[in-house]
Amino acid sequence: MSLLNLPLILETRRNHALEHATLKILGPKYPARPLGGHSNPTGFVILGDVDTEDLRAAADEALKRLRAGESDLAIHPGCGTNYATSGLLAGSLAWFGLSGSGPMRRRLWRIPLILPLAILVWGLSKPLGPKLQARVTTEAEMGALEILSVQKIRPALHRISTRG
Repeated sequence: MSLLNLPLILETRRNHALEHATLKILGPKYPARPLGGHSNPTGFVILGDVDTEDLRAAADEALKRLRAGESDLAIHPGCGTNYATSGLLAGSLAWFGLSGSGPMRRRLWRIPLILPLAILVWGLSKPLGPKLQARVTTEAEMGALEILSVQKIRPALHRISTRG
């Protein structure tokens, strides 16, 4: 059994996919409002000022469409996986370029070479984030996942509870 298919991890990945799909469906109804989310094994939260009924309808539609095979809904351009991937690769290159022995003053002279390389790596790594979403951080196959409830916790914060 793959580590990605362990129960708590798989449930989180499925909820992450459902969160992304819900945000993609909800987004056009609230184009000027910033929306975000966070997933865990028991569901996900949506941050943003949205109507609870609109959110419930978007989550239900997202689940239905994912089950129908629209796996592209699981990949979101605003996912933290995209930013973490690019940032980690560019930052690692910069760290590696500045590491080593010798006085800091001599190592700082490497910055004019390191900075453009880090920017290049950051740009080239952009396609890697969505690929990691598709293969690692989300799972578009919903299995027996079901939405139990959509609750407004406080203004601009909803909790979507799932099971499965």
